[in-house]
Amino acid sequence: MQSVNMLQAKSSLSRLVDAIESGREREIVIARNGRPAARLVPVEDASAGPRIGVAKGRFEVPNDIDASNEDVARLFLAGG
Repeated sequence: MQSVNMLQAKSSLSRLVDAIESGREREIVIARNGRPAARLVPVEDASAGPRIGVAKGRFEVPNDIDASNEDVARLFLAGG
């Protein structure tokens, strides 16, 4: 576990994050006035899974979906 003071962390944040991302460091403690103040640790991969296109083919959009809203129809059909 590496420990750096606040000034070092501010001036080399990119390098510290690279060390965490690459796995060279598992945790970096950032100290203020010699006392631990924060920990820099990797974010756990918590992907939500596939989202875009998840409903593709499950329903059909009717051709008259915007028939009752002239403003929306104008924006879509006339381009603005």
